[in-house]
Amino acid sequence: MEGNEILAVVDSVSNEKGLGKDSIFEAIEVAIASASQRHFHEDAVLHVKIDRVSGLYKTFRDWIVASEEDPEFHIETHIKVQDSDLELSDCFTKEIENIPFGRIETQAARQVMLQKVREAEREKVVSMFKNQNNNLVNGTVKRVTRDNIIVDISYDAEAILPRDRLMPGEIYKVNDRIRAILQIQEVEGRGAQLMLSRICPEMVTELFGIEVPEINEDIIEIRGVARDAGSRSKIAVKTNDGRIDPVGACVGMRGSRVQAVSAELGNERIDIIIYDDNPAQLVINALVPAKVESIVMDETARSMDIAVNQDNLALAIGSRGQNIRLASKLVGWDLNIISSEEAEAKEKVDQTEFLGSIMESLSVKEDIAEALVNSGLNTFDDIAYADNDALKDIVSDDDEVDRIKSAAEDAALMEAMGEISAEEEDAESLTDLNISEDNLTLLSSKGIKNKDDLAELAVDELQDIIEINNEDASALIMKAREHWFN
Repeated sequence: MEGNEILAVVDSVSNEKGLGKDSIFEAIEVAIASASQRHFHEDAVLHVKIDRVSGLYKTFRDWIVASEEDPEFHIETHIKVQDSDLELSDCFTKEIENIPFGRIETQAARQVMLQKVREAEREKVVSMFKNQNNNLVNGTVKRVTRDNIIVDISYDAEAILPRDRLMPGEIYKVNDRIRAILQIQEVEGRGAQLMLSRICPEMVTELFGIEVPEINEDIIEIRGVARDAGSRSKIAVKTNDGRIDPVGACVGMRGSRVQAVSAELGNERIDIIIYDDNPAQLVINALVPAKVESIVMDETARSMDIAVNQDNLALAIGSRGQNIRLASKLVGWDLNIISSEEAEAKEKVDQTEFLGSIMESLSVKEDIAEALVNSGLNTFDDIAYADNDALKDIVSDDDEVDRIKSAAEDAALMEAMGEISAEEEDAESLTDLNISEDNLTLLSSKGIKNKDDLAELAVDELQDIIEINNEDASALIMKAREHWFN
């Protein structure tokens, strides 16, 4: 290609596509290098530099400086130290003769250039919408395919709405109006893409922002959303003005505001609850109208055992466990619903086991152990750091008090070491499955600490915790179950 031809192409494409000239020059450089590659070894590394003023270009070839004794040394990609005057691992670059292009090379260069120009166009469009990421956008259906719906979201921008991000039963035809959340996502091999979703929690948040002006004025905050798209959602709201009821403001006069949101979401049921910084109180609010009798929290595992009476058990769990599942998502804790009778029985069992541990570890009689528990000392740490005067009401001898506290401190230490050892074994167990550190942390926060915990999950339950596709999730769960059959 002549210099004036390259400059003419750059000017033409820049004017037609509205792209910067630099990005077009770069596309042509990649195209020429790619076409030139056909005349060299497949592993050869070439690059091209075009003069932005004259349009003339030069072709360069790169080699890595390496020792000839290196088993990976290859004459096409490596060069010896003595031939380059550079250090090992440096890049040696040499200008080579430009390759004369025939019909095949010209066609190949044209295809690569068009591809790079399309990528530059896509990047330009994506950059225009970066500030609208996770925001609600309006569009018109342009094309419907088997897997996707192509939506015009502006004069010169299209976004992809995959069918699995539509709500159940939704059907759209060409020219239909549509509202969805814009999500800019990196797609392997294609770069950043404009994607749409109608099933994400942000859809609920954005629609309430439209219907409830107090939200846009920061008088009311939506602090959390849990959603089963097309079926039911729970949102936690908080007011920054004590004179305004956040639930009433979101419901609206005669339910007008919440009904407008529900109608857009296919009559999805929406529960609006008061947000609370205390996770236990937030759970109680999230399970209304079911009445919670008691809650036992495990902050380490971020789990709660929630006791309700028999009459409220089905109400708290919900159809197919939906109510408790959404409450768990909203709070970010693993929630276990049990009846009041089961809670009492569990408490008695735990108390009996702890009494036995006290008698064994502290070498005391049953009446002393019962007195310690009845005084509110429910862990070895409580006993080890209890006030001496409180213990003297149970054990009169000062030396015996000191002995019991010292033994309790040792027992607490052994208990902690046992927990750490168990956690290390669990971590090693999951590490065998080649799970990333970030995903291990997410799994652990949901109480999934070993292969058995993971093996008991369903595919959709695993996808609720970590980002993973159906095929990989299924394979991971089956791998976790392998030891069951060996």
